[in-house]
Amino acid sequence: MKVLLAGASGTLGHFLVPQLMAAGHEVTGVTRFALAAERLRKTGARAVLADVLDRSALLSAVEGLEADAVVHELTALTKAPLGYDDLEPTNRLREEGTRNLLDAARQVGAGRFLTQSMFLGYGFRDLGPEPLTEDAPFGVPTGAKTDPVLAALKSTEDQVLGAGPDIAGTALRYGLFYGGDIEVIAGMMSRRRLPVPLGSAGKLPLVHHKDAASATVAALERGAGGRVYNIVDDTPATWRELMEEISRTTRTPRPLVLPAGLIRLAAPYAAQVMTRINMRVSNERARTELDWTPHFPGYRQGLAANMATAGGHGI
Repeated sequence: MKVLLAGASGTLGHFLVPQLMAAGHEVTGVTRFALAAERLRKTGARAVLADVLDRSALLSAVEGLEADAVVHELTALTKAPLGYDDLEPTNRLREEGTRNLLDAARQVGAGRFLTQSMFLGYGFRDLGPEPLTEDAPFGVPTGAKTDPVLAALKSTEDQVLGAGPDIAGTALRYGLFYGGDIEVIAGMMSRRRLPVPLGSAGKLPLVHHKDAASATVAALERGAGGRVYNIVDDTPATWRELMEEISRTTRTPRPLVLPAGLIRLAAPYAAQVMTRINMRVSNERARTELDWTPHFPGYRQGLAANMATAGGHGI
């Protein structure tokens, strides 16, 4: 397929572009930055310069292009979000950006559209020990400060799944990404800028960037229109377990341990993710319908593979 990929220069795009090309797809990446466009071209992909929040500029940039599918993997996150305001640009990309990309998809003749969603849409709370399926309530407001995040995730899904008869829309509810940003995380822990909470906390669904990319390719090729897929591995973990394993495998200092209340004062949004969420998420639908299995069943295997790739000397 000819694929128009928004987010091609991001962390997930770093894994997704080569996997798409290895599967025989032609990739055109959308980016705002000339340097990122040049890097994409060096991989053999094409690139167009556009800001997806500027509808007219986006449509002008893709004028004359043809594509079979559009894949929306855009976020505005360059580091772990700490406060609620840090999510506002990404919320816009999921609301306005999705709308503009759907218009671009119609212009280029794409009959498929995949959008990035997240497990966070199930809620920032304890959801119990049973694995959540895609039929669980999603994007339900609670009157909390996390409601804009829920609304943005619900918006991108609703827009894409209801895009109309000419576009088969699919949403991918990824777990918490890890693996492709280890250098950044290890660096933040070394500077004591990424603490972990004291005491027990809930489990988070995870997925290695490499597995998230392979699932995206599988969804592009075998996913059904109007369907949602949980893209997670088999081993949920607490934030502290994940950070301590990153510390161990990268041979960086152990993360700073702070009381949860203190973390909430300094990083209220991050504290919600670290301490309030407890959920397990089923990947059975993706296994069955997409014929996809995570290469790394858990974070320990994924981080060990990162270590091996780095030559056994840390990242």
